Amino acid sequence: MNANTSSNWNDFNDAEAQLGAFDLIPKGTIVPLRMTIKPGGHDDHSQGWTGGYATESFDTGAVYLACEFVVTGGPFAKRKMWSNVGLHSKKGPTWGQMGRSFIRAALNSSRNVHPQDNTPQAAAARRINSFADLDGIEFIARVDVEKDAKGEDRNVVKIAIEPDHKDYAALIGGTAKGPAGGGNSGAPAQATPAFAAPARAAQPSATGKPSWAQ
Repeated sequence: MNANTSSNWNDFNDAEAQLGAFDLIPKGTIVPLRMTIKPGGHDDHSQGWTGGYATESFDTGAVYLACEFVVTGGPFAKRKMWSNVGLHSKKGPTWGQMGRSFIRAALNSSRNVHPQDNTPQAAAARRINSFADLDGIEFIARVDVEKDAKGEDRNVVKIAIEPDHKDYAALIGGTAKGPAGGGNSGAPAQATPAFAAPARAAQPSATGKPSWAQ
């Protein structure tokens, strides 16, 4: 018998509370988090989408990264959120452009690169070899709230907090802040995030075409 199994199989008083049985994280709260990608098995070598990370919607044909975000510090540590990062939509380029903007900001946040920095080093930090480089990336983000398919509120992540944010230098320590606008730190970002990933030079794909993120 499993040592963790209760001897009273029909008594559930000692069972742990189910995940999700809590209030929403307030909209605008800024938290450190880790992003992981749920592989969808969709590859498109012409786009540089390999490794099975992308997901294609059977209903719309849209392609996206199905991402899970886990808060890594502060009062909301271990809380999880789920959001899709757009790669392609048959309706037009807007969704894919939004996804690219989010990933650019996440890379800036993770690697402590100012969004206006256009040096060769900054440019290299915004390149990835594949989606595998994004699987497990840690950065700072703002929590948002939107309606799910059932019309119920849920937390989502749409905005990464970059080094030009007034609270970035303090936030890289992993402490969650309240809704945006309530901070009082004006210190510039000087420290390197403890979780910053080293920038790796982009490698050409087998097709010779540039990575989608370049």
